[in-house]
Amino acid sequence: MYKKRKKNNLSFFILLCLILVATIIISNSIGPVNIPFKQTISIILKQFHMQTGIDVVERNAIVIMDIRLPRVLVGALVGGALGISGAIMQGLFRNPLVEPGYIGVSSGAAVFAVIVLYFGLTQYSMWILPLAAFIGALGAIFLVVLVWQLSKKTSIATLLLVGLGVNLFLSAVMSILIASAPTEQELRSIVFWLQGGLEARTWDHVMLISPIIIISMILASVFSRELNLMLLGDEQAKGTGVNVRRTRYILLSLTALMTGAGVAVSGTIGFVGLVVPHTIRLMFGSDHRFLLPASALGGASFLVLADIVSRMMIQPFTIQIGVVCALVGAPIFLMLVVKSRKGRI
Repeated sequence: MYKKRKKNNLSFFILLCLILVATIIISNSIGPVNIPFKQTISIILKQFHMQTGIDVVERNAIVIMDIRLPRVLVGALVGGALGISGAIMQGLFRNPLVEPGYIGVSSGAAVFAVIVLYFGLTQYSMWILPLAAFIGALGAIFLVVLVWQLSKKTSIATLLLVGLGVNLFLSAVMSILIASAPTEQELRSIVFWLQGGLEARTWDHVMLISPIIIISMILASVFSRELNLMLLGDEQAKGTGVNVRRTRYILLSLTALMTGAGVAVSGTIGFVGLVVPHTIRLMFGSDHRFLLPASALGGASFLVLADIVSRMMIQPFTIQIGVVCALVGAPIFLMLVVKSRKGRI
């Protein structure tokens, strides 16, 4: 039985890898300028010094390498970060309805980003906005953990309540800033960022977030065994030699790093960290040795597909990717909740 499940998980993992590759190729190929799939593959492989013998139009190479591929890779990185962060949070809280935003990471990033946009600080440097959002995300998780420690209550439920309280406070701050925006331009910029988007992402953005997200993913996967044991409860995990407190702090820090880096360059995007790991868990169980990497791959594919929909649904207009994720993710999540309660999954 174990061998059969392991084989099925491996097959599904390979399928997720193929889906991600396919979505990346499709996303690079379609748009206002449609590019044949063969040319897209050839252009990308050429960057790895692999020759395919397919003639490539120079204009198409510029479109893919300078415009589309950086945007797609940022989307894949952000989606992967949100997916694996959601799986970690659901494991830590032993609750499949939890996502990274519940501990204030997204709200912290959003508040600092809104402050930057409110005062028009983006005119000084393009990096002020992502840097402020990243600092806000780390500051929020630090505040949540600090209040949790001061409460002298070690239950994970208390941490969730503290996170919800900080979220409400930060949301109120954002509401004040939005209501008092000095000009319509600042207001539009704030609303645009809060809806999430991948417009004008460049290779600089890829280089900025890829080390943080990839290294954090690898380190988080190292703790998959500990997460499995913590599902049994803190006392049982301690009895098997797991340092629950240290493990929890490390995983919360890695989640904050990944989510903060992602939100810093994409704006607020919901449902990815909730729907993707929850779906995979319902279908294949809660073994984090498989769940964590599968959630990363699933989240990456989900967000890249959402970006395709955002660009192509109402041409020539673009719908913000955060809106698309909510439109697609909410019905899927509700369906999964209903089916899980009926015992179908």
